[in-house]
Amino acid sequence: MQVLAAKNLSKVYGSKKNKRYMALKNISFDIQPGDFIGVMGPSGSGKTTLLNILGSIDIPTTGKLLVSGTDIASLSRKALARHRIQHVGFIFQDFNLLESMTIEENIVLPLMISGEKPDEIAKRLKRLTEDLGISALLDKYPYEISGGEKQRAAACRALITNPSIILADEPTGNLDSKSGRQLLKLLEQINQSYDATILMVTHDANAASHCHSVMFIKDGEIYNRLHAEGDKKAFYEEILNVMRTFGGEN
Repeated sequence: MQVLAAKNLSKVYGSKKNKRYMALKNISFDIQPGDFIGVMGPSGSGKTTLLNILGSIDIPTTGKLLVSGTDIASLSRKALARHRIQHVGFIFQDFNLLESMTIEENIVLPLMISGEKPDEIAKRLKRLTEDLGISALLDKYPYEISGGEKQRAAACRALITNPSIILADEPTGNLDSKSGRQLLKLLEQINQSYDATILMVTHDANAASHCHSVMFIKDGEIYNRLHAEGDKKAFYEEILNVMRTFGGEN
């Protein structure tokens, strides 16, 4: 079964009385289990709008979104909140860790909200934090650790519910080059070791070259799509060539 199917998604802001702005225009694509997809495009192209709709933070004006076969529009507000916790993991550019909670408390928060049993929480926490190399940081607070360590904690939090898909929004944006490289290797590890399905919005061609495929959005529409068939360097050059055609960010 497809992890996600977007069918003719459109998003319009404004009203008939005010100026209407079409952020997305009839976007359709599928995501299969284990995919690692990049989304690129210039500022204002619709990347963030698309990510918010895929994460059920926003709703499309028209079109349909299926996640693991479930039509998101058919869910009640309560069921939608439960769906978001259980099926979607988020990794944000600014980490979104709660400063008043320890790293352990931040990571297990989604499971606590969903009422998971303590034994299962402890089991998942131990495996993830050992695999992702932050088991020694669990008693610390976010302000006590580095940006790269915060992003690893955010990745643990995104994974701990065994979500259908992980949505990463510019995850390397607030990291230095070394921490950024380490995070990209971590995302590859998560994709391969956990068979996690990942969609990553990025403006960075190097980050995008770690993906299996890259979808380019321009003016709210899918402009192009590339699939990695050679090595990373060749894929990186292909990505740059597409970005040059629409004056994308470098």
